[in-house]
Order: sequence, then structure tokens, then C-alpha cells
Amino acid sequence: MSSFRIAVFASGQGSNCRAIHDAIVNGKLNAEIALIVSNNPDAGVLAWAFENGLTHICIASEQFEDKKQFHETLLKTLALHRIQMIVLAGYMKKIGLPLIEAYPNKILNIHPALLPAFGGKGMYGEHVHKAIIDYGAKITGVTVHLVDPEYDHGAIVMQKVLEVSDNDTPQTLAERVLALEHQTYYQAVQLFAENKVIVQDRKVFLSKNIL
Repeated sequence: MSSFRIAVFASGQGSNCRAIHDAIVNGKLNAEIALIVSNNPDAGVLAWAFENGLTHICIASEQFEDKKQFHETLLKTLALHRIQMIVLAGYMKKIGLPLIEAYPNKILNIHPALLPAFGGKGMYGEHVHKAIIDYGAKITGVTVHLVDPEYDHGAIVMQKVLEVSDNDTPQTLAERVLALEHQTYYQAVQLFAENKVIVQDRKVFLSKNIL
């Protein structure tokens, strides 16, 4: 049986990309990272991809005269590599409508909080964790969701929870949430690899609960 072909989009070091790769290598995820895409030519994930023999490319909107050319190039590249799903792993650019329309309910993102709380434009990285601590929230976690035209708005596929400690700083909370991301993201991708996800309006159902 052919593996589920995913493209991972990342702008930085790509720790979630590495965790997904580890899950594949360890037999926990029946998928293949067929392509790694970055908008940042200096992204650590590109160097890591080169070292590990993974196909990778930098495609940035700044390289093109307009957004139309950018999206056309991106879509042609994804088609060339027969990509079935896009997995965002710290990709610091908003996904454009042409991509969303080409991959309906097939673009995943992970957010370091329990959406719809502490989401939206500007809520990323330690900004999220600082807001959670400042608000006095007792729990936080991670949310894997589908991507739609609004920030952090798409249907929720999976959520995992952890407690916020009285001693947490944005940095310590970020470390614990990132570890939870690494334990969670590949599980959500596996649901799509096994074709078990049913999306109805804003709700996601599983044809069979395998977790």
C-alpha cells in the first residue's frame, strides 16, 4: 500500500516536522514527508532536511511579482510531488485562499492553546503562553485544526490538555506545550492517513475511534 504523501510547511527550526519524521521512522505514522516547504531561505528545517535526504524547497512570496505567481508556483510544486495533505509546522505566513481551495479540509495546523481561547492574529509562540499566564488560566494545551481563511478558526480535529503551574513562566510553559505538540500532531495526521476523518460544517467526526 502506498504511503500518505504530506508536505510540511515550516519557517524556522521545524521541531514539529522532526517529530513527525521520528513518528514515521518509528512506525507510528503511516505517511511520507514527500516535501518540505519553507518561506525562509535560512530556516533550520531546510538544513535539517538536506542532512536527512528529504526533498525540500524555499518558496517565498517575495520571489515573485505578485501573489498569483507565488500561488501558481506553490500549487505546481505540490502537484509535482503528489501531495495529499499539507501540515503546517511553525509556518509564519497566512495560507492563501488558492491553497485552501485546492486542498479542502486537507491543511492542518497546530496551535499551542485550547482554541477558540488564546487564538487569532498575533497569537503565536510565547505571546500565547504569556497571555495564558497573565489571564490566570488553569489549563492549556494544544489544538490540531483544519485551516480556513481565518486565523485559528478551522474545524478542530484534536485537542490535548495540560495544567498551568503556579510557577510557570512563558518559557517553561512553552517547553511543556511543545513537548505535548510533538506527542499529538502525528496522531492527527495518522487519522487522515487512515481516511478516518469526516468533516461536517465545523465539526470533525471519526469513522472509527482508534485513539
